[in-house]
Amino acid sequence: MSSDPKASIAQMEKIVSLCKRRGFIFQSSEIYGGCGGVWDYGPLGAELKRNLRTAWWNTMTREREDVLGLDASILMNPAIWKASGHVDTFADLMRECSLTNKRVRADHVDPQSGTVLKYSGAQSPTGWRWDRTITALTKSGEHIESFRKRIRALIAQNAGESAGKPEEIELIGEEKIDAVNGSVDFHPETGGMLGEARPFNLMLKTYLGPTATEDDVTYLRPETAQAIFAQFKNVFDSSRVKVPFGIGQIGKAFRNEVTPKNFTFRSREFEQMELEFFIKPDEAVEIISGEVAAWHEGADLSEPQPNWGWELWHRYWVDQRTKFYQGIGLGDVLEYYWQTPADLAHYARACVDILCEFPFGTEELEGIAARGDFDLSAHQTASTKSQEIFDEELKTAAAKLTDEQKEALIQKRLAAEAAKVKGEPMPEAAVRAWFERLFKGSYVPHVIEPSAGLDRMALAVIAKAFSETEKVDEKGKKEVITVLRLHPRVAPIKVGVFPLLKNKPELVAKAREVYALLKKHLNCFYDETASIGRRYARQDEVGTPFGVTPNSSIPSPSATVTAASRNASKSASCSASCCRW
Repeated sequence: MSSDPKASIAQMEKIVSLCKRRGFIFQSSEIYGGCGGVWDYGPLGAELKRNLRTAWWNTMTREREDVLGLDASILMNPAIWKASGHVDTFADLMRECSLTNKRVRADHVDPQSGTVLKYSGAQSPTGWRWDRTITALTKSGEHIESFRKRIRALIAQNAGESAGKPEEIELIGEEKIDAVNGSVDFHPETGGMLGEARPFNLMLKTYLGPTATEDDVTYLRPETAQAIFAQFKNVFDSSRVKVPFGIGQIGKAFRNEVTPKNFTFRSREFEQMELEFFIKPDEAVEIISGEVAAWHEGADLSEPQPNWGWELWHRYWVDQRTKFYQGIGLGDVLEYYWQTPADLAHYARACVDILCEFPFGTEELEGIAARGDFDLSAHQTASTKSQEIFDEELKTAAAKLTDEQKEALIQKRLAAEAAKVKGEPMPEAAVRAWFERLFKGSYVPHVIEPSAGLDRMALAVIAKAFSETEKVDEKGKKEVITVLRLHPRVAPIKVGVFPLLKNKPELVAKAREVYALLKKHLNCFYDETASIGRRYARQDEVGTPFGVTPNSSIPSPSATVTAASRNASKSASCSASCCRW
């Protein structure tokens, strides 16, 4: 990705244009002016998302013996969101523009410089009057008259028809305050002074049932994870699994983002791919295995071991997810941010953000968190339904411990609780009660959570694959050629089939035959219009990795085709029968 901001913006604009022009992504409700922060996927975008979804599902569930799938509903009992903390704490700090009442996330305000002007109020010939202080920042290089015109327009927009025409609004008591440099106290679009930061809940509220009262309130889920926790015992009891095991889910989620931005990267409706991988608490591992394996650089993460505690399981899933991204063509644009203790939630033991390079900067693609037993314990408390599981192996191993060994485990845990820097330490009585249950073989599992966004992943592979080359024809005319170098595993169209000439019936018939053979197994595209070079170029632009053209010189019984790879400089001939899967 370019380090030049202007070049990066230009590249992003080209990507957005390509996505619309070739049917990857459209603005939702475009004929009605759009719907902010919501996007529709066209024919090629739908195929791309389907391929990414399938790649994730196969990697995380079907190719493993320890992960099961779930498809839970979007609407759930609102008590779930109360128990999880979303009702009370799922909020962003927002600041409101004093001119337009537009809100912006407090951490999304870029530093600005300019001159601050203040007015004591505004009025118009209609009799409308605004008796409150107006403070705004002039934009860099903005003429004072242009600034006043802009402020009048913003005031009129906010006040409505009662203020009359913008040009008739009089700004009262203009006063030049000061020049500021690098200030984050003004709205990035309007320049209006921002108010104090206040929490803004991100959940989208709706009503369930025939009446719209507070008793009928529920929410469109802001994440898919809580449904997994709510159904944990049902899955565990019905599937004959043992800890460690995971439950994976792909599905829609909704967040009332105040400032959706960067195309599909931050949207109000999006799709998540989440795994909740349930593990034994470290104390149970130590009782059964005699030790908890420690993490070290170069540790073998290829095969899970019985003595792994939460740290090695967390590292294992970071490694697994990195390999997944390498397998879809994103390996060389990944970075990692290991959250510091100050970043972590009070219940989290570790969290790493897998970052990816986008034209607009390096941003989070996936988060992998070690969440302890916080979620299941919260639902156990709120619902009064036990989320504990019974482990016969643990009970047997604990029965062999001496009283001194048991007390040593308790003291070790008490020391860890006393050393906590976030959250309230568990009282000694609660610790001893917890161990009493543990020694009998019962515990609430802990969890490792890899959480990825499908829409972000789709944008990442498009941005990574986007490239432009300049081509000069025999007449010296320059042409910019766009190529999407998508990994074949995720490309929307796998093979383009082209007859060499459309006015040769035998060539068209053979191309149609090859197309009919291939489309039963792959998403293919048949094209016979324009020159053969132009047809290949069209498919290069949408990321199609392979092209097939029946040869003209060989009779049907021993017919051959020319197969070309987008990323190879040479093509190869093979028997048409090779197209039979």
